[in-house]
This record gives sequence, structure tokens and C-alpha cells, in this order.
Amino acid sequence: MTEVDARRRDEADPGHRDLFRIPPAEGGGYAEVAYMAGNSLGLQPRATRDELLEDLDAWARLGVEGHLEAGRPWLPYHELLTEQAARLVGGLPSETVVMNSLTVNLHLLMVSFYRPSGTRTRIVIEDAAFPSDSYAVRSQVAFHGLDPDAEVVRLRPRDGEDCLRTEDVLAYLRDEGGRVALVLLGGVNYLTGELMDIPAITGAARAAGAVAGWDLAHAAGNVPLRLHEWGVDFAAWCSYKYLNSGPGALSGVFVHEWHLGDPDLPRFEGWWSTAAATRFEMTPTSRPPATVEAWQISNPPIYAMGPVRTSLELFDKVGMEALRARSLRLTAYLESLLDEVLPGRPLVQVTPRDPERRGCQLSVRTTAMGANELARRLRHEHGVIADARQPDIVRFAPVPLYSTYDDCRRVAEALAAIFPKDAS
Repeated sequence: MTEVDARRRDEADPGHRDLFRIPPAEGGGYAEVAYMAGNSLGLQPRATRDELLEDLDAWARLGVEGHLEAGRPWLPYHELLTEQAARLVGGLPSETVVMNSLTVNLHLLMVSFYRPSGTRTRIVIEDAAFPSDSYAVRSQVAFHGLDPDAEVVRLRPRDGEDCLRTEDVLAYLRDEGGRVALVLLGGVNYLTGELMDIPAITGAARAAGAVAGWDLAHAAGNVPLRLHEWGVDFAAWCSYKYLNSGPGALSGVFVHEWHLGDPDLPRFEGWWSTAAATRFEMTPTSRPPATVEAWQISNPPIYAMGPVRTSLELFDKVGMEALRARSLRLTAYLESLLDEVLPGRPLVQVTPRDPERRGCQLSVRTTAMGANELARRLRHEHGVIADARQPDIVRFAPVPLYSTYDDCRRVAEALAAIFPKDAS
């Protein structure tokens, strides 16, 4: 674990750090922070500010005429994001749209795809689902007049394990699938960093007669996805984590083409749900297109969409396959350093060691201090920003776009310094 080795690796495998604004370090004597929290909020691309200002300038110059005359006209602005977003998640353009925020989109999708009937009433999630997903599914069950405690099934890891095994999900669907209306799991678990077997679970859900939905908040921009090919019914993801579109940035939505244009599928509607050609006819009845755009409700927020467009163009240029390859190398390097540091210290990696079962996140459990305190010390004493999840998990995400091998080295050295070998 030497700086010379890490720097040599960075020269050979540099990534795209120059395209991002790296925050200054507040500790450790470094000019820049070792940023390991891209799984919580990605860093700002350098192009974002200038391109967002271009959109603002169009408003100043054109007023309402910017809807049609801006360099990037506002009326069809969301269409500028569609093809790149579709390529990112392995969907067709007709299946993909950027709109709203993540949990709002999950609710809109569950209006269509959680349709409890008879004894088929359950929603299956993972026990370590992000709280917002838990709240959303419970409220949907209650909205249908059912008991969330009875109808929301939380699948747990085996005793003594941290990660939910795919075979246990498949076994539940095989044994209880006739009572399941919807499976809604996280593609990459926010807490452990485990990458679920999306195609296998999707196939099992559909074979059981259930709908297969996915929250891809920690998967989009992190791992390659092929939603159309895998037969996913629907998915949604945010764009402020690995997609680097800014705090609270817009969400993406995927609905498989076999659901598009289905007149029996219920949806909530608004002005943008109707076909673009009919929007200004001002009629009282919507005429939705046979695309995922039928799930839109409101006109697009231009200054929120701008950073998403900037980021998607970056991903389109670099390519997810190249990013995944660097992610595997970078994460493996961090893991090798943690293998040197963690033994004999009150720290343990909870993320799967199999590279195919994880994205770029490695979660570490600390038993000697709270997660918040460890994250504070990493930042202020060593210039490392990581992400704490109370009570005892600190998440490190070596993001392939901008993280470096030297960032990984700094993480390991900081942990070794905070927990001397003789610490109990």
C-alpha cells in the first residue's frame, strides 16, 4: 500500500477526473478530497454550469418564445434525454422517459402495476430496502384498503449474513408466488452494495404471475443494465448519485413495450400525458401515446433537466461497458487494500466479495464507534468523504468516472490511522 504504486496505477488507468469539479479537502494535508460518496451524491461535471447558464440565458433573451426558439427548445426538452437514458438502462426510447423524482415515479408506476386481486395481494421487497421504498409500498397497500403488515413481505438475509441470496428470493417466489402481486427490489442494495440478479428474479416473478419492478437508484450509471432484454415490467431510478445530475435531480422511468398502449392499464394523467400533437388542442380528454410518455403528467422542469442531459451525454460518450471495466479494477484495488487493513481492527466488509455481485460500493461495518463519528473523522482528519448509514455502516464508492487509485489508498491509510492495531 504505497503512494508510488497508486500513482502508477492512476497513470495507466486515469478515468475522467478532469471532467469533474473535485471539492477541496478539509483535512489530511491534501488539496482535494478523496471523494467516496458518489453513491449518495455524485460530483458536478465541469460542463454543467455553462450548459445550465445557456438555458437560463434563453429565458432572459426570449421569454415565452423559448418554448420553441431556444437553442434547446423547452417544449420537447425531455426528448433530448430519451435516447441516452434508454441506452444507459438497456431500454428502447419508447420505453424510457425522464420525469419527476424517484419515489413520485414509483408511486405513479404502482398505480398501474400494483393491482391486488383475490388472494394475489402481496408486495415483496427486501428487508434492507431504502426507507422511502418501504414507506411507498406500505402506503400503496393501505390505499387499496389492505393491511401493510400482512401484505408487504420483507425478505431477509439468512441468520449471520448481511446480503439477501438470490436463491432465497427465487425459493419464496416458487413457494408463495401465487399470492404475490408485485416484486419491487433494489437493483443494487443501498446499504450493502449487493447487486441483485435482476434477470433471474425478474423471470421468477413473471413465471409466478407477478409484476417485476425495480428501484435502480444505486444501479443506473453503476452497472450495465438490459431492462428490455431481461423482461422487466417497470423500473425507476434517480440521477443524483452515479449520474451526477445534482441534489434532488430528476428520475428516469422504464416501462416495457408490452404494456405500452394498453387501454386497460390505469394511470394518473396530466397535460404531458396526452400525445404531443394534441397538447394544444385544449380538449378535456387525454389521448395518450403508445409510449412511456403516457405516464408523464406535468411539463418538464427545464433547469432540472439540463444537468441530467449534460450527464447522460457524458455517459453516452464514455460508455457503460468501459466504466464497468474500470469500476471492477478500481473496486478490486480498494478491496485488496481493505484486506490489508481490516483484519485485527473493529471493521468488517459486508459487501459481497464476488465482483459480479456488487457495483462499485464497498460497505464496512464498524463496531468501535458510530458510523457518523467515523465519517466525521475521515473527513476532517484525513480529507476522505465517505457516506455513513447509522448505526454502524460506512459506505465507500470508488466511482470509475472520477475516483482514483490514490483515493483508495487514502481510504485505507485513514482507516489504519483511526484504528491503530492495538485498538479494541
